Amino acid sequence: MAKDKLIGVDLGGTTIKFAILTSEGEIQQKWSIRTNILDEGSHIVPDIIDSINHHLDLFQLSRERVIGIGMGTPGTIDFENGTVRSAYNLNWSGEQAVRTQLEAGTGFPVTLDNDANCAALGEQWRGAGDNEPNVDFITLGTGVGGGLVLDGKLVHGAAGSAGEIGHVIVEPDGYQCTCGNKGCLEQYASATGVVHLAQDLAEAYVGSARLKEMIDNGDEVTSKIVFDLAKEGDFLANEVVDKVGHYLGLACANLANTLNPTKIIIGGGVSAAGSFLLDRIDANFQKFAFKPTRDVTELRLAELGNDAGAYGAASIALQSNRTIA
Repeated sequence: MAKDKLIGVDLGGTTIKFAILTSEGEIQQKWSIRTNILDEGSHIVPDIIDSINHHLDLFQLSRERVIGIGMGTPGTIDFENGTVRSAYNLNWSGEQAVRTQLEAGTGFPVTLDNDANCAALGEQWRGAGDNEPNVDFITLGTGVGGGLVLDGKLVHGAAGSAGEIGHVIVEPDGYQCTCGNKGCLEQYASATGVVHLAQDLAEAYVGSARLKEMIDNGDEVTSKIVFDLAKEGDFLANEVVDKVGHYLGLACANLANTLNPTKIIIGGGVSAAGSFLLDRIDANFQKFAFKPTRDVTELRLAELGNDAGAYGAASIALQSNRTIA
């Protein structure tokens, strides 16, 4: 019987998303379960095993047809040993032997990677990347993450930290970052960074603006509120969006100058602002990028939404040649 099915798992701090795909990358079934982080996260891997085995029986899918399982997870991956560490939002305090447990519990070969890397590969393979081999991905959420695809393969680097786009310095000696440095992109383009910028600009702004009024009154301000006010024509909110576009455009130019991708894809919650933000990022990208790279690099919005991680996880399973001894 031909092996023609992939299982993609996207492990998050609140939800675990699963998908069964064809080897060409078409999702045929998907489901999700709650992430149980109690008891130092000891239930997470057994829950994944039980859910996969249950759904294979439910869908009457022959196990002989499964190529393997790919999983994206928070934390740092030891690719040789298949372990995960520093996944604090999963309540995993120490190193976890994830691959060994999953392979023993399912009988399938398992390939692991970082969740942001999997989202990057998913967008490159089945999303806005159009399956082109050189694609960079930036995700804008409560932080800023990313992944780099070079010649169709994820770039991991010497310590597995390639693609930490959120910690590219865009403002020397700027805002203090949780990583210990100052001026990281994460502090200017994440959801919290947008609000920080808004608060600082409001303090120096002497005109009349709804955003300033809200901040001065102590009202709750979110990145979505900032973008919504900007779209309504609020002058101060547009100043904030201009700044965010400046920093992201600069970071994208640095990526393009270094890696020469055909596409840089912007995803994550903050990217929901759509072309309103992307157009400003692109204007700054055009200003800062080296012309030979600028001419071949297109900035695009992500297309796969919450499915990106599962697509990418399936892709790493497809790329891996591992078999269980």
